Amino acid sequence: MEESRLKTYSPQTFAYLGDAVYSLFMRNRVVQRGNCPAKKLHKATIVYVSANAQEAAIDGLLSVLTEEERDIYERGKNTRVETHAKNASLKTYHKATGMECLVGWLYLKGDKERLEELLTRAAEINEAALEQ
Repeated sequence: MEESRLKTYSPQTFAYLGDAVYSLFMRNRVVQRGNCPAKKLHKATIVYVSANAQEAAIDGLLSVLTEEERDIYERGKNTRVETHAKNASLKTYHKATGMECLVGWLYLKGDKERLEELLTRAAEINEAALEQ
């Protein structure tokens, strides 16, 4: 997408798309490990896609974000939301929304390489937390 057009999109729009992209990436990661019943796949995916998991991921990624990526994340984090996840605090939900905003922005920007790099790191952060 053209940079000029990308600048017209709201953080909520980026987060809306980013939620789907993030979820698809993590679902694909889980499915690549092997075939199993959908209930087990769903349970394994929650480790990555819950607001708490997204908060942990972005906390681990902040140090590697560019200034522009950090600005997009902050815009998403600070956007006004009407509701929030029932299993997460408002602060956690805002950080997860910021993460989704960044993912949606990278996707629309067409920077698939950077998107894959950050999502892979996010998954590894969540997996490392499980091992502790």
